Amino acid sequence: GIRWMSSLEAKVEDASAKKPTAERLERLRKEKINRFRNQHKINVQGTDLPDPIATFEELQREYKVHPKIMENIQAAGFQVPTPIQMQAIPVMLHGRELLASAPTGSGKTLAFCIPLLTHLKQPQNKGFRALIISPTRELASQTHREMVKLAEGTGFRIHMIHKAAEAAKKFGSKSSKKF
Repeated sequence: GIRWMSSLEAKVEDASAKKPTAERLERLRKEKINRFRNQHKINVQGTDLPDPIATFEELQREYKVHPKIMENIQAAGFQVPTPIQMQAIPVMLHGRELLASAPTGSGKTLAFCIPLLTHLKQPQNKGFRALIISPTRELASQTHREMVKLAEGTGFRIHMIHKAAEAAKKFGSKSSKKF
């Protein structure tokens, strides 16, 4: 037979027939993320990777990055993350290992400094808690400068050590045994 129904009932029935499934929603989400990565020329390998961020504000919302660090990012004039920052920061904030390659001036320093300070949470008087090793003094100076700006007002003490003798003078003779 013929089934009679009002146009309103037909619309409700159509809507329920097209109800998105969890699988369909997940597939659409992944397609959206892949379009975003392609648009920003972000190439990734690995499994179960966190989604890239589109704005620095997402860091505070999703990853609880210290508000002072967020202020320092804005004060330094960074408005939108670069592609390396978009993907590398979430990966590192999830505690994952990362090997990244990006051109000079693309924001790699900020991409690893934000997660580093976030993982340390707050200053503690326990000696050195993180170590960044640089292949050149120039790069070490740049990293030091960026870390000082990023950590300003948080209480973290950022040091750059060139030589063991300088370290002994600056931090005490037992520093080489302690740290």
